[in-house]
Amino acid sequence: MNAAVETTPAGVSAEAAPADASAEARLALRATPLLGVFNVAGVLGAADVHVAQRLGRLAGERDETVLLAVALAVRAVRAGSVCVRLGDLEALAVPEAEDAAPTGPLPWPERRGWEAAVQASPLVAVGVEGAANRPVRWVDGRLYLDRYWRDELRVRRAADARLAVPIGGAIAADRLAGAVQRLFPAAADVRQRLAAATAVRSRLTVLTGGPGTGKTTTVARVLAVLQDVAGPGLRIALAAPTGKAAARLQEAVRQEVAQFDAVDQERVGTPEATTLHRLLGWRPDSSTRFRHDASHHLPHDVVVVDETSMVSLPLMARLLEALRPEARLLLVGDPDQLASVEAGAVLGDLVGRPPVAGELPEAVGAFAAADLTAGEREQLGNGVVRLTTVYRQERGSQILPLAAAIRDGDADQVMAVLRAGGRSVEFVEVGGDRLTEAEIQRVRGDAEEAGAALVRAARTGDAGGALRALDAHRLMLAHRRGPAGVAHWAALVEGWVAEAARPDGDETRAGAAGASRAGAGRPSTGVSAHGPASLWYPGRPLLVTANDRESGLYNGDTGVIVADGESGVIAVFGDPDAPMRVRPHRLPPVETVHAMTVHRGQGSQFGHVSLILPPAISPLLTRELLYTAVTRARKLVRVLGTEEAVRAAVGRPVRRASGLREPLP
Repeated sequence: MNAAVETTPAGVSAEAAPADASAEARLALRATPLLGVFNVAGVLGAADVHVAQRLGRLAGERDETVLLAVALAVRAVRAGSVCVRLGDLEALAVPEAEDAAPTGPLPWPERRGWEAAVQASPLVAVGVEGAANRPVRWVDGRLYLDRYWRDELRVRRAADARLAVPIGGAIAADRLAGAVQRLFPAAADVRQRLAAATAVRSRLTVLTGGPGTGKTTTVARVLAVLQDVAGPGLRIALAAPTGKAAARLQEAVRQEVAQFDAVDQERVGTPEATTLHRLLGWRPDSSTRFRHDASHHLPHDVVVVDETSMVSLPLMARLLEALRPEARLLLVGDPDQLASVEAGAVLGDLVGRPPVAGELPEAVGAFAAADLTAGEREQLGNGVVRLTTVYRQERGSQILPLAAAIRDGDADQVMAVLRAGGRSVEFVEVGGDRLTEAEIQRVRGDAEEAGAALVRAARTGDAGGALRALDAHRLMLAHRRGPAGVAHWAALVEGWVAEAARPDGDETRAGAAGASRAGAGRPSTGVSAHGPASLWYPGRPLLVTANDRESGLYNGDTGVIVADGESGVIAVFGDPDAPMRVRPHRLPPVETVHAMTVHRGQGSQFGHVSLILPPAISPLLTRELLYTAVTRARKLVRVLGTEEAVRAAVGRPVRRASGLREPLP
């Protein structure tokens, strides 16, 4: 079975899918009868069946119920879970297609016999200490692909080790108290003070909070406290999962540092933020391993990761093993947002774990706020501090009250805020699953205005202006395909923008826009960077869809094509005040990004957000998706959909299976 261990990653990524519908049908015909039933029902995809049957052949496993369990474990990873619980039929029976309806009765095996057969299979290692050379593992009622079990165990053990022994030594309690009181004045949030004290005394701090609660403000001041009491000269790294999120983190930290006195400014300096992948160091010979690992640690004393909800379990495992044992790790994020596209919900699991550390260090306990709940006091032992006071909110804005109602699962309050409307919230209640022309026009104004401003700036070579216009409005959707999908709406908006931005009598611009719609209409495959020149017109908004170490661009980065004097055009990305410039022929695969999925929008913020909801029956319509979309907006969020769809989203929290919150058996 040794050869089977490394066969599991193939075909199990979040993007795995059959090449076309006919491939799916051919595989169903070759599937065993039981797997075929679940394939036809849409519960299993082609990749799930293929991997399960391949592993079964390698191990000599012919029991169809065991192969069904393995296929479900593969499917679970593609759906974002780390493992599968065979007793949770409600979760297992959901078809994976974006527009699929619930399934009818399926021939599920009898649970006890099924679990016994799985544990007896030569494919399966049983328990924490089970055989290391099997591709699937059964632990306390959960079935994992072994690679993901190993990553979960690494994260668990690394987190526990970092929390086990508080940092003491030369850090005097009075020095810490003085630094915290100086950098967090009396009027400051006492929870921010608590976060600073925790970061000084613990090698793992998890700072959470919703939008506007001052997370990045706290990060900047925590860095100043650390340099004061544990420095000077601490080597600090700032990182985020995407380039856009890293740029936002860097800008926010630098703005806060600029308000410090001269001494603290000198101590903190001007830290630069990067993507996690760049921080860890890509290896050209591997897509899953990095230059920095357990044998070649990162040199930093402090590592800060923002937007941690977007970090997958495998990436968190790679980060933790790359840290020096004595380094401090500060994880920052909002656990109520969508989890990572890939497997895992690490931030939510770390926040939700039962306490693993003992008594709080005295220096931390002294800052414990009186308004902490008993559960929050317990979570301090895990380094978790939640910020609750909202500082950044325009007067009269209803965006954050709307987000809070969504987070709390209060559908009646969500509808009340939406129907009340105002300058910051707009609800376009549609009469059916497809929008009418009048309803579509409610989106068109913002899309045209932002798109035309982007094109005007791009044509004059104003890179900063184009990048700012890119974030003025964003159309977000749950699906990639269908009438409420990215492909349809990206092409539609592209046409609007081309018409609005075309100078009188300029027919060539319309032709270029038409050519580009090939890319806008097929976002699942992207546009080749080596396509015809008409694809690279000034004002084309870009979304990078693959990591590329050579260009310095990463999956999720957004940019714009702008005019570049006599040399033609150039793509610009990142900070509007200091944009990265890349020639089109050096770009990795990109899409036209007049519209994007909500997942793609994580780590970004936009002036206005228009969210088009799918039908209520869509399995992609969840509480986390609605919350994430709403909190991407700074000034206005416009929700287009039925009341039924809104209530369905609020009442459907994401359920990702993992064992990170559970004690080891």
